[in-house]
Amino acid sequence: MRYIEPHGHMVSRTTDDYEAMITAGCRAVCEPAFWAGYDRSGPQGFHDYFCQLTDYEPKRAAKFQLPHFTWLCINPKESEDVKLAEDVIALIPQFLDRPNVLGIGEIGLNKNTRNELRVLEQHIDLAARHDQLILVHTPHLEDKFKGTRLILDALLADSRIKPERVIIDHVEEHTIQMVLDEGFWAGITLYPESKTTPPRAIDMFEIYGGQRVWLNSACDWGRSDPLAVPKTAIEMRRRGHSEETIDKLVYQNPIRFLGQNPRFDVR
Repeated sequence: MRYIEPHGHMVSRTTDDYEAMITAGCRAVCEPAFWAGYDRSGPQGFHDYFCQLTDYEPKRAAKFQLPHFTWLCINPKESEDVKLAEDVIALIPQFLDRPNVLGIGEIGLNKNTRNELRVLEQHIDLAARHDQLILVHTPHLEDKFKGTRLILDALLADSRIKPERVIIDHVEEHTIQMVLDEGFWAGITLYPESKTTPPRAIDMFEIYGGQRVWLNSACDWGRSDPLAVPKTAIEMRRRGHSEETIDKLVYQNPIRFLGQNPRFDVR
């Protein structure tokens, strides 16, 4: 099996996870900027984090011949402090020419507040000005439907943004249709507690199709599995899906989206 892990927070994982992923057939891992488990006190902490994502982490993955790519932003969980967010966003352009940077992400909303929405709009403007791909985090559980609609409206309000260059991640049964209807890509996240289980993910794939869909684990500090994508592929086999269908979902689709940035090369 071959697959791409398009959303994994590898700074929170052990080196053994890299070894397990490459053994399972992973051809590349992509790491969106994330929350550190606590709110950082100033922009210097984010500068150091961006250095980690663009320098140290790709070197750690390279020990196992696993290409590592990243996305940069201030995560929605820390976006309530607008001044801090503005200072962090001002840092990002100096990192956009790093060889493993794919775009701006994971931006979005956490609690659907006015400040979070303001920072989201600033990230969208940054991506538009620098012609970057966008990866979007949608809120958890009861906030997801409202937050997803707010996010879609903010993206659609900027005429510079092309929906085919944006992936809306963590979709669930009640949000995937609106995402696809607006022309965006949809990410189905295999995370046991707050997102989607493999059976639910396969159900969504069978109902809505896989034209603009990918699977990811979003593995981080919580109860999560960096091998969730290949394990779900095995479950798809049990349901009778062909190897060609599985390969398109877990390998070819991420390449189609991520390959819009010429830096993404898994040869």
